[in-house]
Formats: sequence, structure tokens, C-alpha cells
Amino acid sequence: MYQYQETASPNHTASQSYLSTRGGDYGFSFETVVLKGLAADGGLFLPHQIPRVENWQEWKDLSYTELAFRIFSLYISTDEIPSDDLKAIIERSYSTFRADDVAPLTHLQDDNLYLLELFHGPSYSFKDCVLQPAVDPVQSSLAYSSPRRSTIPWKSVRTGSAAIYGLRGKKDVSVFILHPKDRVSPIQEAQMTTVLDANVHNIAVTGTFDDCQDIVKALFGDPDTNDTLKLGAVNSINFSRILAQIVYYFYAYFSLARKSSSFKVGDKVRFVTPTGNFGNILAGYLATRMGLPADKLVVATNENDILYRFWKTGRYEKKPATNGEANAEHVHSDGCKETLSPAMDILVSSNFERLMWFLAEGFASTLGMDEQFNKKQAGQEVTTWYNSLKTSGGFGPVHQDIMETGRQTFESERVSDEETLETIKSCYSRNSYVLDPHTAVGIAAATRSIAGSSANVKHISLSTAHPAKFSGAVEAALKDDPKFNFNEQVLPDEFKDLLQMEKRVTFVENSWETVREIVKKQVESDLS
Repeated sequence: MYQYQETASPNHTASQSYLSTRGGDYGFSFETVVLKGLAADGGLFLPHQIPRVENWQEWKDLSYTELAFRIFSLYISTDEIPSDDLKAIIERSYSTFRADDVAPLTHLQDDNLYLLELFHGPSYSFKDCVLQPAVDPVQSSLAYSSPRRSTIPWKSVRTGSAAIYGLRGKKDVSVFILHPKDRVSPIQEAQMTTVLDANVHNIAVTGTFDDCQDIVKALFGDPDTNDTLKLGAVNSINFSRILAQIVYYFYAYFSLARKSSSFKVGDKVRFVTPTGNFGNILAGYLATRMGLPADKLVVATNENDILYRFWKTGRYEKKPATNGEANAEHVHSDGCKETLSPAMDILVSSNFERLMWFLAEGFASTLGMDEQFNKKQAGQEVTTWYNSLKTSGGFGPVHQDIMETGRQTFESERVSDEETLETIKSCYSRNSYVLDPHTAVGIAAATRSIAGSSANVKHISLSTAHPAKFSGAVEAALKDDPKFNFNEQVLPDEFKDLLQMEKRVTFVENSWETVREIVKKQVESDLS
């Protein structure tokens, strides 16, 4: 057992530097972290200190953009982005959202279940909440720091469409979006591949999300590629994304205090997050480290359940999600199953490494050494774990004290495809509310959590995408309901002609060298 020791931090201005989870890189600026994305030692960037905000309750009446400014200011020095410029970036980023308050909180069931709608941005996904403010600093940094063109590889389809919206047509940056061929919904694919701007390039990889993720990491790990292409990444491994996600946890909490007469600022709440790459729920964890009073953070997984198994067993292992049926239909050779919630079809959750670093640092602090020693020990521990993951497919069991501390904050629920469909069906029948399959995973987990926790604990479940993006799952769940009409009730006008539009995409086998050559040739063409 151990407790974190954190320092109080002011509400304005930050003198913050960043380090790598693997221990090889220290003292980086926010600008460098945004542009690099991934550390040279293969680790992920983290701030040296998570600010503890003693007077966070004073934020309760702020607008979404005002709240974002307060939180961003704790992590970004005014020497890098002056306050007026940061405010302008934030206001510009959220001006395109269809909801005035960016992320509305909906009362879904009884007085204990609320839904945070994060899909009101231009690409109808929660990624808009984080990518719009993330890509603006990238574009600004490129303009100020280097005349050379950079490339931004991506590996998530929901990230892809949101990233394209933020960077399409921008000068000095070529955008490459990697997605797994035939493992995304038709609407998702069309959102990416119908964008024909000259600086946007879609690559469909034969494989899984994990394969795309491995390709991105291999590109960053190759010195020649980095030197030639000036790579950057603003996918979920980029800390700017995590920073922007912290905002809506605080905003949801304050919204709940405004909506529920039985909840007041200072009470604890339980957040339930559909989880694939762990970035979204990691932001919730950082929010709790800053002071937000969360009772628990519930990791909701689909049948690709590596995170669920970790919290149950203390082992982080890439195992087939179907009890050995690795050759079954819809199961990839590495054990990754195709589910109704494809953005969560991930076996290795990249951002989980950041949490493991925090837990390892906390454990090291019990040894009574200084802060620098604790950070070094954490980096060594993470490196050992992730070398084991790479060579043997897993690590653990993790030390019991680390697990006990992690379980004070986290618990997990696993939701099957059958349960996902039933949740979509029951929610529509009860509330006439249509859930996308990822959100349904969260609601199913939240329902279980409510049944097993105190009746006085409010639950906020995160809705990560608009249901129109996943028509197959929604229509399969609601096909027998005579009141339901997908085209009339769900499909936005912007999507109705999308599938008939011209597309541009390159198909490749699962090979990082092949992708590297495609990227090199395309960048040369973009520069000519």
C-alpha cells in the first residue's frame, strides 16, 4: 500500500517538462512532445508532475472552453504558447461543434446513470473533443519551428476522420491515416477515404488495429525514417490528446452537479469508459490525480479483454479472446476478435504503459529514496515489462502492492457482442435513445456497476461515437422494433451521400517497410 505525494499547483501558467515512460528521455518541452509523439526510446511522454489543484471546485461554473483553458494552462508553459494564443486555439477548436456546451450530459436511467455525449464534433466521434485542440498546436509548431514537411501517421479509424478534419489542406504537413482493411464500418471508411485533399493519404493495412499500431511504432523506431520524414503523431499516444480528454471529465462532473439535486460538488462519482487503447480512461485517472473525486473508474471492454483480465489476475497477456479458438471465423491469427465495437478491437492498449509507469513510480516511492530515483526505477520497471510483452506476449504477475493500489481506482467489466446488442435494444425500448455499440459496452458495464455498488453513487458513462457510424450493429439490434427507422431517426444528412462519393486509398500488406516506402515516395511528391 502506498499513497502518491503530489504538489499543489496554481490555476494559471505552468513550468512543465516531460519525460519518457522508458526512462531514456527527460526534460522535453510541450512543443517537442506534441511534434515527436513517441519518445526515441520507444516510451510514451508524461509530465514530470501531475498538478494537484486544491481549488478545482471554483471551476464549477466555467464554460467548456474556459475550463479547457484552465486545465491546459497547467501543462503548457506561457513561454511556449502565450495565454491569448492558447485561448484562441481552444475557442477556434470547439467552434465547429453542433452542441453549444460541446459535451452535453444526458440523464439516461433512474437518478444514477448519466451519459456524456462526446460525438457532437465534425466527425461525430469523441476524438473531435481532443483532436481539434491537438492539431492546432501541431500546425502552429510546424509553421514556427521548421519549413520542412512532417508526416503524421495514425492507426485508429475514429482518430483518422477527426485528424483529417483538423489537418486537411494544411501546408507543411502530410497526413497518413492507417486503418485495418475490412475491419471498420462503411461510414467510418468513407469519412476518411472520401477526403481528396492533396495532403491527405489513406492506407488500408491487411491486419488489425494492433498491426497498424505496430507499424507506426516501427516507423518511429527507425532513425533513418525519422530523420528523413520528420515524423510526428497525434494519435492516442500523443500526450496532447490525453490533456484534452481530461477536460470533459471535469466538465461532466460539474454538469452532473447542475442536473441532479441529490449530487453536489465534492461528492464522488463513478465514470464508466468504453476502452480500447486506454487513452480515454487514462485522462480520467489524471483528472483524479488533479483532485476530481471519482469513486471508481470502470474499464469497459468488449471480448478483446486484455484489460479486464489484467484487473482480475494481475497478468497482462496477449491471449486469444475466444479461449483458444484462434482460427475461428472473425478471429485474427493473433487472437484479436472482430466485434461489433471495432475501435475497441485491440490486444495491446498503448496508453496502459503510462498508467503502469505511474503505478511503478508510486511503488518505488515506498523505498524512501528521492524523486529522481523513483522516476528512474519506474522507467526500468516499465522497460522490463514491455520488453517481456514484446518477446513473450505478456508480463506479470505484477507486484501485489501495485495491483492493490491500482484497484483502489480501477475496476473492469467485460461485455460480449450479444450483451452489446441487448443493451442497444433495451435502451431504445426504455428511453427511445439509440446507442452506438461502443457506448453500449459502456452502458452494459455501468448497469452492472450500479447493481453492485452503493445506490447513492452516480454513474457517468461516456458515449464515444454517434450511432450512425455503426449502422450494422444498430440495425441488427433494432431490426424487429416497428418504431425504429435508421435513416429517419439516426442518419445525419452529412452521411447520406457519403458512401457514393469518390474514394482514394492505398491497400498494403502488413509490413512497416512497405508503408515506409509509400510514405517516403508520397512526401517527395507532396514537396514537388
